[in-house]
Amino acid sequence: MFQSFFPHPKLFFLSFAFWSLACVVGWYLVAQDIGVHLSLASLFGVDFPAALMEGADEAAQAAFQSAQSTALNAWLYQYMAVCYLIFVGVWVAYGGQKWAKWSVVGSALIVFITWFQVQVSVMLNEWYGTFYDLIQKALAEPNSILLTDYYAQLSTVAVIIMVAITVSVLSNFFISHYVFRWRTAMTRYYTSKWDQVRHIEGASQRIQEDTMRFASIVEGLGVSLLRSVMTLIAFLPILWGLSGYVKELPLIGEVPQALVFTAIIWSIFGTVLLALAGIKLPGLEFNNQRVEAAYRKELVYGEDHVDRATPISLNELFDNVRKNYFRLYANYLYFNVVRYGYLNVGQFVPLIVLAPSIIAGAFTLGVMQRVLNAFNQVENSFQYLINSWTTIVELLSIYKRLKAFEAVIDNSPLASIDQTNV
Repeated sequence: MFQSFFPHPKLFFLSFAFWSLACVVGWYLVAQDIGVHLSLASLFGVDFPAALMEGADEAAQAAFQSAQSTALNAWLYQYMAVCYLIFVGVWVAYGGQKWAKWSVVGSALIVFITWFQVQVSVMLNEWYGTFYDLIQKALAEPNSILLTDYYAQLSTVAVIIMVAITVSVLSNFFISHYVFRWRTAMTRYYTSKWDQVRHIEGASQRIQEDTMRFASIVEGLGVSLLRSVMTLIAFLPILWGLSGYVKELPLIGEVPQALVFTAIIWSIFGTVLLALAGIKLPGLEFNNQRVEAAYRKELVYGEDHVDRATPISLNELFDNVRKNYFRLYANYLYFNVVRYGYLNVGQFVPLIVLAPSIIAGAFTLGVMQRVLNAFNQVENSFQYLINSWTTIVELLSIYKRLKAFEAVIDNSPLASIDQTNV
């Protein structure tokens, strides 16, 4: 599943994790401070500003912060480019895998796009704060702002949205090709071993359908995991800073960093709850594929052989399909009760947490919007397993089906579920 597409999969993913961690730590400990000496953005007129004089007014401080942020962002892109080139260059040169250009370079590009989309979310979060502060001023003091000021502020988000849309469209186009290349690699590998795996139940379906679904789901879950981690890296410091506006929690009282504390506790609670509620689903999904494959196989035989696909045998096979589906429906019934109950209650958690601060008038409407957005971003990142659980269940069933191929190819015993009759 992985070896056919990635060079030395275990080492590749492990090195990616360690290299990513090293680059992130290196940025915060060393790299961001030496940008003033190494950044090439000065060639394009983007320079780090000179230090402010003591006692500078607010306008000068705001201008300094803006110039500093722009120069630092330009240096960050250069730093990331170097990190990417080192990692990709080493694996393309020494990986020794014919699909390396797609698996290594393509994976690096997907990681960068994911990071960029998170940065767009950060920009939108800042924009919401400014925009809702403007609305609060307009509502509190009628005619205090001009209509042109309102539309001017509203139009600034258009650039952010246009960039986000363009990147998302191009990203989806590239990922479609990436997934199909992965499917191609798996298909060629399994078909080269066809004589060994052809006796596996539903072998043709596993090669024709499961390879595509596996590549697509793993890519989707991988990107979601990366986005969750990157969102945490980007928004957790923001939520940490905004927690200064929230001094206490309802019924609990004063809690340091109350917003971060609530997001973590609520997410852990939901993850454990849904894991317990859905513990039986992977096995039922796997059995579902098996009984469907057996029923479909008998129908195919019946097209060419008059003694196959008799009503009695078809009814028996379809009974197996029906029984498994009904078990699946029953399990999803209580799983969805827990899942949708948790998610619907969760959307009101930040409003409950903010209640004492709202009553005390501790912040503006703009700050409140930033808090709600940052809280939701951090909460959703912590809820990766909750949001992806049904997809993970589907992936586990596909993985078990393809793992039977791996077992036969490696001359290992089949899993017990593949040794039992349907």
